[in-house]
Amino acid sequence: MEQLIDPFGRKIDYLRISVTDRCNYRCVYCMPLEGVPFKDMSEILTYEEIVLFAKAAYDLGVRKIKLTGGEPLVRKHIYRLIKMLKDIGYSDISLTTNGSLLKYYAQLLKESGLNRVTVSLDTLDKDKFRSITRLGNLDDVMSGFDELDKAGFTNTKINSVIMRTYNIECIENLLNFAISRNYEIRFIEYMPTDFNENFKENFVSIDEIKSIIKNKHSLRQTSYKTNGPSQYCEIENTRVGFITPLSHNFCAFCNRIRLSSDGNLILCLGHDIKINFKDVLKQKDLLQIKELLKKSITKKPKQHQLLTTNIHQSFSNIGG
Repeated sequence: MEQLIDPFGRKIDYLRISVTDRCNYRCVYCMPLEGVPFKDMSEILTYEEIVLFAKAAYDLGVRKIKLTGGEPLVRKHIYRLIKMLKDIGYSDISLTTNGSLLKYYAQLLKESGLNRVTVSLDTLDKDKFRSITRLGNLDDVMSGFDELDKAGFTNTKINSVIMRTYNIECIENLLNFAISRNYEIRFIEYMPTDFNENFKENFVSIDEIKSIIKNKHSLRQTSYKTNGPSQYCEIENTRVGFITPLSHNFCAFCNRIRLSSDGNLILCLGHDIKINFKDVLKQKDLLQIKELLKKSITKKPKQHQLLTTNIHQSFSNIGG
């Protein structure tokens, strides 16, 4: 079997697919207050085009898919896409969501074959939640967690971006919530973008987050590993992950590529390199898609440049 190996010997086996750039939230770390112009639907990949790209990637050794957005659940009939990806042979398909629509779709997602769900949740305080998401309602998200459990999802994960002036005091409550529900929780460092004018004052390193946790908990080291960049510890049999794109970058172990909602292959969040696959996907030539994918991997950079430059697009455009 052919495999995607980049110039630095890293095996690429993980594909993140942004199915839409649209979102019903305006989270402070994702996009500016006024939002961003959404692309016309004619610019967005069809499900058939996404599946064609996923088939090419599968033939080249990719085995895991993460569906993202924007907010992926605002894309109509996403459960159909999941079934189509399963039919290719993918056995590990997950989805990251803000959780606001899970109360409507959790059961359908389970029936479609989705393996697990990650929910972005940065606070359990309703006022802070509104401040961070700008448009969100915490009750909707909490109902979504209930529906995930009812649908039979296990290994549910929480992603929490910690920002000094927004939610640093929420770490303990988030941790206790994850423990009470037997969810995995991952704390993520705030990342610099062109619209984060207050990045420096809000950045909190993972080392500081660990220190806060250690004030009340004992962090046990674990050998547990996932497909992603998290480094894990355990508290009361709950896995706690730490994602450190800035303070301790994990570029040496990067195994992923990203497909944007409009058909661009993104090789690294911290670089502006992108390769347009929209045109070749319209031709529906699987061999041609695979050849372009193999050629594109040779351009994957050794590491990001986030210590010296910002991410120039909103995460809603590139899937985070």
